[in-house]
Amino acid sequence: MNAAERPRERLLAKGAEALSEGELLAILLRSGRRGENALDMARRLLSEAGGSLTTLFEGGSELLSGVSGVGPSKAASLLAAFELGRRFVEEQGVGKGLEVRHSGQIFRRMLPRLKGLRHEECWIVLLDVRCRIIDIRRMTVGGGRKTIVDPQAIVRAALEKAASGIILIHNHPDGDPRPSEADIRETSAMRLAASSCSLNLLDHIVVADEHYYSFSDEVVY
Repeated sequence: MNAAERPRERLLAKGAEALSEGELLAILLRSGRRGENALDMARRLLSEAGGSLTTLFEGGSELLSGVSGVGPSKAASLLAAFELGRRFVEEQGVGKGLEVRHSGQIFRRMLPRLKGLRHEECWIVLLDVRCRIIDIRRMTVGGGRKTIVDPQAIVRAALEKAASGIILIHNHPDGDPRPSEADIRETSAMRLAASSCSLNLLDHIVVADEHYYSFSDEVVY
């Protein structure tokens, strides 16, 4: 491969935005193997993942390091870059102190953290009396089908931060954002627990990759 075609040189000359996903992955891989350069290996990885970065990374280190030619070191570099990208997107989203006016703001803020997960997680957003974000925190991590919503722990966290409102968020790994019967029961229990302590449960948002359901809006987006 001549110098003008090498991903690293192209990035330095034209900027990262000019590179394909395969070229960016090739830079992280650094080297290929006998009969396959880094760019060919990167393209193979993407092809095996159906062209989806989410599919490529959701298997974690065990899956990536088991791919022929990758190994633990290259897998660690790929996963580190993926996590940095996700955290960067989080910083660009809704931040502390911003007033929340609609469910889409929370969905965009939480999507980088919940997209592609193969297990459920429960998060809360705590707000002051003007609906400005005070804190965002993960409360529980569950299995592939279920996570536990603990109303007492959530209320305690809200009172510690002197919050006025709570937004509950959890994900559905199966890609369907519609709430289950258990989700509906837990929302009712959470609303009751919050109101008993003069707190407001403002919404419960179910995230499923690029879609979400808002109990407040009662609609799937």
